[in-house]
Amino acid sequence: MKTLKQLLAGSTRPLAVVSPKDTVFHALKLMSDHDVGAVLVLEGERLVGIFSERDYARKIILHGKASKDTPVSEIMTDKVFYVTPDRTVDECMAIMTERRFRHLPVLDESQRVVGIISIGDLVRETISEQEFIIRQLERYITG
Repeated sequence: MKTLKQLLAGSTRPLAVVSPKDTVFHALKLMSDHDVGAVLVLEGERLVGIFSERDYARKIILHGKASKDTPVSEIMTDKVFYVTPDRTVDECMAIMTERRFRHLPVLDESQRVVGIISIGDLVRETISEQEFIIRQLERYITG
C-alpha cells in the first residue's frame, strides 16, 4: 500500500491556499479555479485552518452571511486534524471514514504543509491498486 509521500509525489496539482484575512468569496473562487472542495488556510507557512464547501454551506448560507464580506477566519475549521507523509492510503481512508472528513492536510515533521488529500484521491488510488492486483492474478492464472 502506498504512503502519502508516494501518492503526493505523483501529483501535479498546485496547492490551493488562502489567508485567514481573505474573503470567503475569494476562497470559493480559488476552489472553483482549482476544482477542489477545500483550501488550506495558512499564516505564512503555518497551517491555521481549513475551509471547505461544507463550511460554506453550514456557516455562510444557513446563517445568512455574505461571502464577499466574511473573512475566511470567521468560518474556517481551526482545529485541523492532519497526518504525516509516512501514513498509508488505508490508514487515511480509515481516519477520514471514522471522523467524517473529506479532506486531510499532510504536514511534515517540521509542521510544514506538504499537501492535502481528499477522499476521492484515496478512492482512486485504492481502485488503481485493486486493478493492478486483478491484472497480476489474471496473468498468474492464464500464465
